[in-house]
Amino acid sequence: MVDVDFEAVFDAVPGACALLWPDMTYAAVNRAYERVSGRSRRELIGKNVFEIFPGGPSGRGVHELRASLERVLLEQEPDVMAFQRYDVEMLGSPGVFEERYWSIINTPLIGPCGKVQLIILRAEEATAFIHQLRKARSELTMQPPDSAAAQLNAIEAEIFARARDLQEVNQRLRRAQSKERQTTEALRQAMEQQRELVADTSHDLRNPITGLQTLLQDALDDPGADVRQILLAALRDAERLGDIVADLLELARLEAGALPAPKPVDLSWLAENELARLDCEHTVDMQLERDVVVDGTKTQLARLLNNLLANAARHAHSSITVLVRAERERAVLEVIDDGPGIPAAERESVFKRFYRRTDARRTDPGGTGLGLPIARQIAHAHGGTLHIGDQPEGTRMILRLPLHQA
Repeated sequence: MVDVDFEAVFDAVPGACALLWPDMTYAAVNRAYERVSGRSRRELIGKNVFEIFPGGPSGRGVHELRASLERVLLEQEPDVMAFQRYDVEMLGSPGVFEERYWSIINTPLIGPCGKVQLIILRAEEATAFIHQLRKARSELTMQPPDSAAAQLNAIEAEIFARARDLQEVNQRLRRAQSKERQTTEALRQAMEQQRELVADTSHDLRNPITGLQTLLQDALDDPGADVRQILLAALRDAERLGDIVADLLELARLEAGALPAPKPVDLSWLAENELARLDCEHTVDMQLERDVVVDGTKTQLARLLNNLLANAARHAHSSITVLVRAERERAVLEVIDDGPGIPAAERESVFKRFYRRTDARRTDPGGTGLGLPIARQIAHAHGGTLHIGDQPEGTRMILRLPLHQA
């Protein structure tokens, strides 16, 4: 096996190549790059490419190069830049820039962690070619007009036209690739959610189904068993199954956007009405600002509020507070209980399907773990948000919805 000195190979490559760190500072350059740039490695290594080559007073080419490097970092794909002008400061003449033309290809080098570790910048200079074209055109213009001068002008115009075409094609390809990645990511997330839903549903349905099977098996094995007690226990398991299925269907309808046309709903009136129906032994404090109207479906918003109130009633020690107010262009509804509260680390988890904290399983063993996910889905379907706010003691659920625009 022959050992290869890759550093020597890189240095001997005839094309001008540089290696850039993700912060766009030079990591290495080869001899050809030193030659075309007019800078030594000592002047380049560790320096930012735009510090060394600011692009002249007009900054021509700087924006395009920076955008290309950022695309490589973000998309982890090679990026071909169109043929363009990028001026370079003349050695020994600070502030004086000479006109230079380049074709640049930037390629990512992916590290073991899956991120861009280095960017390979390969530059082909075409300044001499452009100068020769211009010199030939100047000489020809001193002579009587002929087809040669016209052809030369056409060649130069064609070069820049094709460069612009290439740039437009690259941009369209990048947009198409970006859209494809977004679509793929959306499909991946949808499949992941579907897998999670199937796994969670299977887990949560298993308990009542197992309970039913056990009860029926016991009844078959023991002819003298109390049939009424067995049927009552079986009914409880069947009711739990029905609750889970009903909640899953509700979530499916919400996720499919199956909501009727919105109508103005007075949030304070709705809160007062639902509180009157609440079967709760705790003290309830209502602070309801009048005429807080939102656009939505009354039955869905009532379901949301019922889920929040039921959650507060399960966990409160002695009191529940319900607040409704208008805040700029939003209606705000808060449901606060004085229970044990929810640690900050679990505040998002309680909105996941079937997630139930230990105290919830103890105080309400028949719960489905779908009440809060349904409440948040209803909030999102109405263009709002639902989250848990800070509270010294207990839990503070905060719903925000857009106010009705008369």
